[in-house]
Amino acid sequence: MGKVARVNKGECIACGVCIDSLPSVFRFDAENLAEVYDPEGADEKAIQEAMDLCPVTCISWEEEG
Repeated sequence: MGKVARVNKGECIACGVCIDSLPSVFRFDAENLAEVYDPEGADEKAIQEAMDLCPVTCISWEEEG
């Protein structure tokens, strides 16, 4: 079991910072909110850096399993 990034869509403001910084992992969904579409699209350090850029801290780690 590992950890996976998740976006709390109730807090997402659709700023696109995570998508701009790491498009291999994040994208906009049909409602124009950020989502994790490829949790293995980058290493943990790169994902954490994108998470740290989020102005509303709506991206967090969850245990996979």
